[in-house]
Amino acid sequence: MERWIFTSESVTEGHPDKVCDQISDAILDEILRYDTGARVACETLATTGMVMISGEITTQTYVDFTSVVRQTLKEIGYDRGKFGFDAETCSVLSAIKEQSPDIAMGVDRFKEGADELDAFGAGDQGIMFGYACDETPEYMPMPIQMAHHLARRLAEVRKDGTLPYLRPDGKTQVSIEYVDGIPQRVDTIVISTQHAPEVDLETIRAGLKEHVIDAVVDGDMMDEATRIFVNPTGRFVIGGPMGDVGLTGRKIIVDTYGGAARHGGGAFSGKDPTKVDRSATYYARYIAKNIVAAGLAKKCEIGLSYAIGVAKPISIYVDTFGTSDFSGAELEKIIFDTFDPRPAAIIKNLELLRPIYRQVAAYGHFGRHDLDLPWERLDKVDALKSYVNQKH
Repeated sequence: MERWIFTSESVTEGHPDKVCDQISDAILDEILRYDTGARVACETLATTGMVMISGEITTQTYVDFTSVVRQTLKEIGYDRGKFGFDAETCSVLSAIKEQSPDIAMGVDRFKEGADELDAFGAGDQGIMFGYACDETPEYMPMPIQMAHHLARRLAEVRKDGTLPYLRPDGKTQVSIEYVDGIPQRVDTIVISTQHAPEVDLETIRAGLKEHVIDAVVDGDMMDEATRIFVNPTGRFVIGGPMGDVGLTGRKIIVDTYGGAARHGGGAFSGKDPTKVDRSATYYARYIAKNIVAAGLAKKCEIGLSYAIGVAKPISIYVDTFGTSDFSGAELEKIIFDTFDPRPAAIIKNLELLRPIYRQVAAYGHFGRHDLDLPWERLDKVDALKSYVNQKH
């Protein structure tokens, strides 16, 4: 019998890096609302009293970037100075330029007589990974899924007034004990949350235990040995961009699988779907989730690699960690027979030219049963099950 503990973290929408992710994706959404042919790579920096947006954007529409930034900050909850950041009074600086024509040429290189899906090349080189497992109903690893639920619950009880002393910034962390690869119990929960200065630590700890932890974590998963740490430093008043500089794309492990799977290194937020950092990672998750849901494996990791300007993936990698009756070569053939990982096909099949990105810029891009995300759909399960039936 083999035991180990695995830990993943999440952050709330008020965390400075997540503030930046949401601003970048809110700008992307606003552009896609009016111009589906736009090219967007928007990066955001936030610090005390200031937000700066930069990057490359080519579009036929007009977007009031400053208004988008301020509205996003308000929705997160940074709407007064005593929270450390005020959407109405902070400075908003813009350093946006157009996309390089050299990059655009690789994406839009339509060749005479070519299949239009082959003529639309990847927006950059890179390696993208997708993952799924049967540990949770969402086909996600339990540590990151539970950490996300705790982080979302933190925001809910702040916004609905249940715990009015909470502030927007916060982090969660969950350690799960596994036995022979199966999650057995919660070993440790850590929650750090920004709060009003006048509230004492015992009040915060009692409130979070009752309204956050007990509301999210199955009591059967906890025992007398489960450790719970709430604001372990004792105080967390200064938070958000005032407490730490925020940057787009600095929470890529939070955005994906909490470290339980490989990561190619590319961030998502602020990038339109011609960037395979985003679209191919979504598609790799879509492939992996359908494979697990169809019973071809209990765990599945998919790796896709691309060259800029080339439509077809350079390579595809499949790892089922010994949980499948199919060989890697068999699974690779099944994937190419069932899925089309060319960028234009991904964009078309997953309907990615829509303003759907701000909603996933916090609390994870995967395993979101609260949202109807096309890369989370299980519409290939029946087709994949036919291979299981043939095997047996």
